[in-house]
Amino acid sequence: MNRRRRKKLARRLVWAARLGHTAEVGALLRAGAPAQTYDSEGSTPLYAAAVHGDAAAVRLLLAAGALPDTESGQGDEGTPLCGAACWGHDGAVRELLAHGADPGLREDGGDGRSPLEWARAGPYPETVRLLEEAGA
Repeated sequence: MNRRRRKKLARRLVWAARLGHTAEVGALLRAGAPAQTYDSEGSTPLYAAAVHGDAAAVRLLLAAGALPDTESGQGDEGTPLCGAACWGHDGAVRELLAHGADPGLREDGGDGRSPLEWARAGPYPETVRLLEEAGA
């Protein structure tokens, strides 16, 4: 696949994840879109799916090779687990933890909030419980 097509697929994948279009995420991955990618703003599809609570898209992206702890954005986003915990998206949190996301990893290169701090700020007691059971 040429670089131009790959870039176009990557951009479409981030948008599909951001909009909660799980079926399109799957179709784009099958068409060759790279799961571990980002758009022109540095957003990853995994972060977009996690922050919107799309556990099915999170699962698809992780199965296709997206790394669970990759930070998204250019200083204004964070890790997928922080994004899911911030909004209390328990399904996405479960998927990320099951695929090896580090529950103690702080965003912003280690200087920001942890997933547990985000969940407690919510408050999202089920998310807090999931993270604590995972060792946060």
